[in-house]
Amino acid sequence: MESELVLHNGDCHCKKVRWKVQAPTSVIAWKFNCFDCSMRGNTYFIVPHQRFELLGDSIQFITTYTFRIHTAKHTFCKFCGITSFYTPWSNLDGIAVTLICLDLGTFSHVEIQNFDGKNSKNFYNQSGIALKSKIHSTK
Repeated sequence: MESELVLHNGDCHCKKVRWKVQAPTSVIAWKFNCFDCSMRGNTYFIVPHQRFELLGDSIQFITTYTFRIHTAKHTFCKFCGITSFYTPWSNLDGIAVTLICLDLGTFSHVEIQNFDGKNSKNFYNQSGIALKSKIHSTK
């Protein structure tokens, strides 16, 4: 069972890309060691796509970068270059929300776990990350 969902607000550095996300007050954030994430120093948590919403005219300020197999959709602000969220290859039905781009005052607990992106297939199967983009029943 998930903890209580609350509304978290986030944005990029220049605030042209703004969004909100419904997520628990206690989350597991993932720090990947793959090439792209390591270079950006990105740590994020994953939510179902349905719980993420772009605000205002943010869509016009977003551009997307893909590489290798072009599965992950790395979105970033056209002006400041910050990736405040993206669609990860590990959860195509979800959104990876960059932790540092959120108002952290809405969290009761954040646990950082390392994700071994260099050995991604084995680690993906063992980590349980695929479940993070699923909406779980509270029954």
